[in-house]
Amino acid sequence: MNVFFSDEQGHPADGASLRAFASRVLAAEGYPADTEVAVYLVDAMEMATYNKRFMDREGPTDVLAFPTETLIPGDPPRAVAGEPPLNIGDVFLCPVEVARRAAEENIPYEDFIHLLLVHGMLHLLGYEHEDDAAADRMERREDELLEMIGRSWE
Repeated sequence: MNVFFSDEQGHPADGASLRAFASRVLAAEGYPADTEVAVYLVDAMEMATYNKRFMDREGPTDVLAFPTETLIPGDPPRAVAGEPPLNIGDVFLCPVEVARRAAEENIPYEDFIHLLLVHGMLHLLGYEHEDDAAADRMERREDELLEMIGRSWE
């Protein structure tokens, strides 16, 4: 897996663990080995800018995901010889907001940032939570993937 990782902010975050987890999520979901994704850690000001520009919401948020493909959960595309690798999109995390929410919800920061990463990744892979059934499916998959690396969020 090709995970581009960029830490553009100053709050502590285990970039190696996040990058490795993004790769494991793609592998666990059955994506081709050359699949590409980008994960960015940004400060609150930059996240607020993205949140306003793309979601029309005020202030920073903890995670935003921007898919480049329309994918179906559990049905990864196959690699095509001679074609460029599949780029599934970008996940933006704001560690300051993650830490704030983790403290509010009494969840360890490292567990919560991994939860939000997998949440964003699953959005890139076509998972949604627009209704109860879809939300349950997405939450179950988040739990399974977090368990795979020995993390939880409850």
